[in-house]
Amino acid sequence: MIVTPGSRVVYMEALKDGTMETFVEAGAVITSPGCGGCVGLHEGVLGDGEVCLATQPRNFQGRMGSPKSLIYLGSPAVAAATAIEGKIADPRKYL
Repeated sequence: MIVTPGSRVVYMEALKDGTMETFVEAGAVITSPGCGGCVGLHEGVLGDGEVCLATQPRNFQGRMGSPKSLIYLGSPAVAAATAIEGKIADPRKYL
């Protein structure tokens, strides 16, 4: 799991409220705030057949690496439930 805060403000809030600590304890890689992940400029790009659930507003073939990868878009709540379950998941049971 790669976590990229959308801005420095979001990153600082997540540090203060313990969110980042939770992600790190779960084994996440935390990258610098910004748009690196959504264009494949992070800790590697998707290969053929790899799957990603992202919270970015854009999706098109090859955006994050191989045109044979699969990119699904979801809300932050869906992303959190997916991280917990290891598959695309409905977040309502965690509310």
